Parts: sequence; C-alpha cells; structure tokens
Amino acid sequence: MILYTPLSESDIFPTAENVYTNRECITYNGRTCFVEKNSQGEYQLIQLLSTDPQDYLDENFIPGTIIQQR
Repeated sequence: MILYTPLSESDIFPTAENVYTNRECITYNGRTCFVEKNSQGEYQLIQLLSTDPQDYLDENFIPGTIIQQR
C-alpha cells in the first residue's frame, strides 16, 4: 500500500508511545498546521501541512515558532 501524504508514518499509524494528547491540527494564516500546547498555554508549531513549496519558505511557519493567536 502506498500513501501519498505529507504526514509522517507515526501520525498515520500511531502506537501507544506515539499518542500525542496535547497536539492539534489547526488552520493558521490559511494553512493547515500541527501545533502542540506547551506549559504556558501557548501553541508551538510542530509541522506545516501544505502541497505548495512556497509555504515552506515563509518564516512564519518554521517548526518551533510560537503561535500567538489561535
């Protein structure tokens, strides 16, 4: 079986160790992203999900960026 997706294998087939309870899939500035809520209640960008290569050049979507608005 071949899956054409920007998601990682652990996101598609999670195991007991890979279950992320504080991660969400949101739309931020018109793009779909995986974010993780940290201890201060802020959202940190984990992964950008896009098929447009130009989206990955945008500095607002660097993994680890703190997202102020939700």
